[in-house]
Amino acid sequence: MSRITVMGRKGSTPQNSDPGKRPPHGTSHEFYRLRRRLTIAAIALTSVIAVGSIGYMIIGADEHGLIDAIYMTVITLTTVGFGEIIDMTNNPTGRVFTVLLLLVGMGIVAYSIPLMAAFVIEGQLSHTFFRRRMLKRVAQMTNHYVVCGDTPAAAHVASELLRTGREVVLAGIAEDSAILTHDELSGLPVVSGDPSDDEVLMSVKIQSAAGLVACMESDKDNVLVVLTARRLARGLRIVAAAEKMDVDPKLRAAGADAVVCASKIGGLRMASELVRPKVVSFLDQMLRDKRSSLRVEEMPVPHIRSSTVSLSSGKLDEVVGAVLLAIQRHGSDQYEFDPPSETPLESGMTLIVMADAEGRKRIEEKLRQLA
Repeated sequence: MSRITVMGRKGSTPQNSDPGKRPPHGTSHEFYRLRRRLTIAAIALTSVIAVGSIGYMIIGADEHGLIDAIYMTVITLTTVGFGEIIDMTNNPTGRVFTVLLLLVGMGIVAYSIPLMAAFVIEGQLSHTFFRRRMLKRVAQMTNHYVVCGDTPAAAHVASELLRTGREVVLAGIAEDSAILTHDELSGLPVVSGDPSDDEVLMSVKIQSAAGLVACMESDKDNVLVVLTARRLARGLRIVAAAEKMDVDPKLRAAGADAVVCASKIGGLRMASELVRPKVVSFLDQMLRDKRSSLRVEEMPVPHIRSSTVSLSSGKLDEVVGAVLLAIQRHGSDQYEFDPPSETPLESGMTLIVMADAEGRKRIEEKLRQLA
């Protein structure tokens, strides 16, 4: 079983024979494990100080009170070398108690103090809270997109989805880049671990996601991610990256709906730069301008209540911030460019529009009203 954190990779998770008492898995499990260690250390340290203080109060009951007893306990456990407040010169019982306190207490101090300091100084505690916040955000998501991979291409995919108003979770981030990626991508939720593990994909709510991109470092890893995702979510749309063209049939057999080969896309881009540079410049400006979310979008038409609704009567050709380019009828692989305004809307039809994020939301709202 894989450990899921926002900062680590694959690891082992202790088993618990009682399912009813099993702590939450993944990042939550790690949080409870770390909190349990801190709680045990704090209880042990408090207990040994309490026992020492009570003992010294009894030993020096005639002349010393609680403050002196606590002080004596602390200087004994920390071995600072200050003089004894409670005189042990003619007190064998006190000496035996001090020896036992040192033997037991120094071990507890040696365990507790460095552990607490590590969480504060090395930031482990803040990282743990960071992981919990991320998984809480993911738990509230639905119809979101999961991007798997710790590659530059995966970061570009996540950035594009964010800029067009989609909810995104990035899975499979290495420990040293998790928080950095989170900061660079404006608060993008990130979950580390092996995305080919069921537990990692379940933690990003794969079964309620709208789509997944497998963009791992190797084709073999992408095949495993696609296989796992398809088994967990049958209706999920999956797009996979490929380094070599001959991996395409393997990825599709594993369950990918589409495969993108970087070398092929790069070649097509260079050919376009050669023969249609103005078009490429326009598309580049559309995609790279961080101030704009203008994109060519596809909008599926849901079940329509009335069979007499057309593009004009539904006012889909008048949406501010959107231009209708083409339609594709259900079951057809042909596109009808610049359809007339009297074209009837049909359930299952797909609208191809150029729109910014707000225009896309306006069309989605009109389609919901017609359903």
